[in-house]
Amino acid sequence: MSFAFTTRLPLSRHAVDRDHSARANPELFDTLWADARTRVVALWNGKALIAGLDEHASDADVPRLALLAPGRLPPSELRLYLGLSLDEGSVEPVGTPLVAAQLGDDAARALEPDESRWASLRELATSLSDRDAGAFAEALGLLNWHKSHTHCPRCGTATTAEDSGWTRRCPTCGSQVFPRTDPAVIVLITDSADRILLGSNAMWENNRYSLLAGFVEPGESLEAAVIREMFEETGLRVTDPVFMGSQPWPFPASLMCGFTARLDDGQHADGLLPDGEEILELRWFSRDELRASTGTVVLPGPSSIARGMLEQWLGEPIAPGPDWVRG
Repeated sequence: MSFAFTTRLPLSRHAVDRDHSARANPELFDTLWADARTRVVALWNGKALIAGLDEHASDADVPRLALLAPGRLPPSELRLYLGLSLDEGSVEPVGTPLVAAQLGDDAARALEPDESRWASLRELATSLSDRDAGAFAEALGLLNWHKSHTHCPRCGTATTAEDSGWTRRCPTCGSQVFPRTDPAVIVLITDSADRILLGSNAMWENNRYSLLAGFVEPGESLEAAVIREMFEETGLRVTDPVFMGSQPWPFPASLMCGFTARLDDGQHADGLLPDGEEILELRWFSRDELRASTGTVVLPGPSSIARGMLEQWLGEPIAPGPDWVRG
């Protein structure tokens, strides 16, 4: 079930060969810039440039990344090699080299001053092709890592990007830093009546609800994190954690690992104890109650794994409502 479920998640889709062996070539970008096939994804403040009709968008309602020839790109702050396109249905042929380029404010405005042509991954996740969704998620996660690892963790010296954007090296002590992803568990808890438990976070409006989630701690398995996090946030003991699937969530650097779990037989469903700091309110929902609440309760947005997990349990798409986005 996990593979079939994961392939339906917007940000788990991909059609890019990451071409790991090419990254170590110190002249890779010179080679790619001389290759007429190379295409570049322009990024600015976490947003990507979206193609217009003049760039082969076949339908104005179906967005796609603007893939630019290197000669069209103004000077960039950082370049990242994403790999080779595997998308047979795109304008660019299979094997097209893909690069992401981080632009500063002046360069981005010179390239495209219309800010509506720059869009976030949250906005586009469900409407992009597999290739574009995967490339955007890869580029954004890597760029966010670069932003948070500008200095050596050992000696504090400013680091420099190497291996086509896939490592950073300290010029003083020579240590290398590699990209990191923070695993988090997100859990669909059911009780003996097959109701699910949703929580409202302290940072949200009081009508927003989602599945409960938390980060995995050092030395902890995913399954142990499920049991610990759910007890910390709800006061309830859960059992039988079962992995459903995963989705990258590069906001800034998470991998959301979806699990189901059931309320322990020794626990009463009404013994809810929200932690009062992160989770302020907890509610059980039957399927009929969830369907009836979509006009008043804000549920996870369509780009999130939480939405996919809820729809898997519900057995149908969630009716349109006041969507929002959470991993």
